[in-house]
Amino acid sequence: VQLQACGGGLVQAGGSLRLSCAASGRTFSDYGMGWFRQAPGNEREFVASISRTGIDTYYSDSVKGRVIISRDNAKSIVYLEMSSLRPEDTAVYYCAVRTDYSRHKIWPVAYSWWGQGTLVTVSS
Repeated sequence: VQLQACGGGLVQAGGSLRLSCAASGRTFSDYGMGWFRQAPGNEREFVASISRTGIDTYYSDSVKGRVIISRDNAKSIVYLEMSSLRPEDTAVYYCAVRTDYSRHKIWPVAYSWWGQGTLVTVSS
């Protein structure tokens, strides 16, 4: 699977962004998807995940209530809508394909394919 993430940018605190991740190469609807982020000097951190059908979603406590993950299986795109952004949300955001269901969805090892990342910078 090839993943292409976009939508990052510079935004003021309190602002909003919508990230997109377009997938190709395999049947998109066969896979759960996740978004992670990594700030400089930090480990990659789980943000949100969504099931194959889009019915089930899961969020980290740090973004819950401010972020919505969704997907369009017809277009093979997963979205991450972020609002009320904070400076601590600054990071490179990655989309990923979940392939290992023996691992909890919050762990990067549960995902096999990763996008190149898109930078989100939130200014105070």
